[in-house]
Amino acid sequence: MGMAISSEGLAAEYQEPLGPAGVRIRERPRQPLLEGHVAVAVKTAGINHLDLWMAHGMQRVDPPRVICADGAGVVEEASGGRWKPGDEVLLLPTVSDGTCEQCQAGNEVFCPHFGILGEHVDGTACERLQVPERMVYAKPPALSWEEAAAFPLTFLTAYRMLTTRARLQRGETLLVVGAGAGVSVAAIAIGKHLGARVLTTSRSEAKLERARQLGADEAIPTEGFSGPVRELTAKKGADVIFDSVGAATVDEDLKALALGGRIVTCGSTSGPKVTLLWPRVFFKHADILGSTMGNSGEFEEVLELVGAGLKPVVDSVYPLAEVEQALAHLDAAEQFGKVVLRVAE
Repeated sequence: MGMAISSEGLAAEYQEPLGPAGVRIRERPRQPLLEGHVAVAVKTAGINHLDLWMAHGMQRVDPPRVICADGAGVVEEASGGRWKPGDEVLLLPTVSDGTCEQCQAGNEVFCPHFGILGEHVDGTACERLQVPERMVYAKPPALSWEEAAAFPLTFLTAYRMLTTRARLQRGETLLVVGAGAGVSVAAIAIGKHLGARVLTTSRSEAKLERARQLGADEAIPTEGFSGPVRELTAKKGADVIFDSVGAATVDEDLKALALGGRIVTCGSTSGPKVTLLWPRVFFKHADILGSTMGNSGEFEEVLELVGAGLKPVVDSVYPLAEVEQALAHLDAAEQFGKVVLRVAE
């Protein structure tokens, strides 16, 4: 594959599909520095729904697997001249071979070996992580360590969805379905930055209020949201609908969509099978767009946005030893923003 990832020291490892209880702390052996790699002493790691689904046995991943795609820390060792010990860095949450035609063209998401840290290879919830040099980026100085591990996967995913895939334009109406998820929080922030009018939904009044504080122009209950969306848009509907929920909301999405609108999705938290009223798709000239993660060029653009003041929302921080409690908190769907593990002070 042209790359190797090595999670070392104390690590949070998915061992069996029992839900949060199936992820346990164990010691991984430390390895000599690999050629072309950087060894990072991890300070913080971000938890995503991906880790939870894996713990529940919903991903096709054979344990053991160290969890978490997002990580930030300090360079411990580096081969090559770009990084030196002491540099503060964060990690690109995706892996690819770096050599194929798609990678060379900057389309890593189409690499035959494309994957996600913590799913297809071991992840960041460990004391020391070795990754290829091209996966290492400077930590934006304005971010805390917790914030630095709270944005890479969700912001990269949301940015590609809204720009490359849905082509969101200034002045358009964006509907973000389900305000509390990390990727939705990122979409609200990025949508506002791109100049859209942002509507969002939640089943929780507290999350609706948080979404308004974050900059959402309108925040409405999820139940039957298409009616209020059409009212708020003078019957036109939303130009772009950002949905990571799937089965439970796609019917409302199509009812809330403007003519020629785009639904963009990266997830199916309510289940993998969707039933559509197919005429709604063609009568509305609707685009239904899938998206997963993003390319390194898109990640560099996200880093520029973060450098310009866009910040992730950290819901809560748990020490590495309390990874089971952290996953259980995410499983309860009470979070707003990202759940982060603190690996080292």
